[in-house]
Amino acid sequence: MWLKVIALTTIPLQGQADQVLPETQQLVSEYAIPTVLFIGAFIVAWLLGKTILIPFIKRLLDRQGHDPSVKSLAESLTGVVNLILAFAIAFTIAGFGNVIAAFGVFAGAIALAVGFASQDLLSNFVAGIFILKDEPFDVGDWIEVNGIVGIVEDIDLRVSRIRTFDNERITVPNSELANNALKNPVAFNKLRQQFVFGIGYDDDIDHAKKVILDEADKNPDIMDDPETSIRVTELADFYVGLQTRFWIANPSRANFTKVRSDFVQAVKERCDAESIEMPYPYRELVGGIDVTNHQSEQVVTSSDD
Repeated sequence: MWLKVIALTTIPLQGQADQVLPETQQLVSEYAIPTVLFIGAFIVAWLLGKTILIPFIKRLLDRQGHDPSVKSLAESLTGVVNLILAFAIAFTIAGFGNVIAAFGVFAGAIALAVGFASQDLLSNFVAGIFILKDEPFDVGDWIEVNGIVGIVEDIDLRVSRIRTFDNERITVPNSELANNALKNPVAFNKLRQQFVFGIGYDDDIDHAKKVILDEADKNPDIMDDPETSIRVTELADFYVGLQTRFWIANPSRANFTKVRSDFVQAVKERCDAESIEMPYPYRELVGGIDVTNHQSEQVVTSSDD
């Protein structure tokens, strides 16, 4: 009797177990295994990229001698690429190819929308790439653009940061640096400076030239080759202009404004000692002033009472 009851009870349970088992196997095969494959493939691909790809890019940039800003930027971009590749490899191994296709379409739509909404941002991004490629200036260079003068501190993909000589930081969009005329006085290994010294009409021009050349030779920061040259460039109202051109070596290391200031001061003091006049504009008033005194007469009118 009890055996019959147990048998009758077991038959439905066995049928339910036979029904549940295929569903469990389907869940495992469709979700659990691909999820495990995805996680494992992502971790392996990401670690391989981090230990192989990123160090390889860093060594390659070191061999090519790129500046620290390019190295930092390349390392950041390589990290992003490594992350994207790890996701793509994990999706492929897990069998989620349709997810990659859908993600590609979605990413394209998002990129198109973002492109229309942020044209200035993209233009700065592209300009930053061209600046890093063409290298019109490097970190540490002295540049002048649109009235901004200072030392380049950092070059990013979107903006560049400049420290002025008043110790102020100016953030400049890269598109402004790429699309406008930019002056880089320290781009080469030597820099020419010029200054016009004015002497009096009664002074000896050859003597003044000799004094200026002597002071240029005494300045250790002024190059001997190319040599300093002097030309008479103007006959002004009150002075004769002697344009002096001199060269400074390694302008990126030397403070060429200080070199110029020291040279001009030395010439001025030497001219004073040699009795060479450096006239300045003045005005002389000629004539006189006539002063006429007018005596006013007071008229008193008496009235009859």
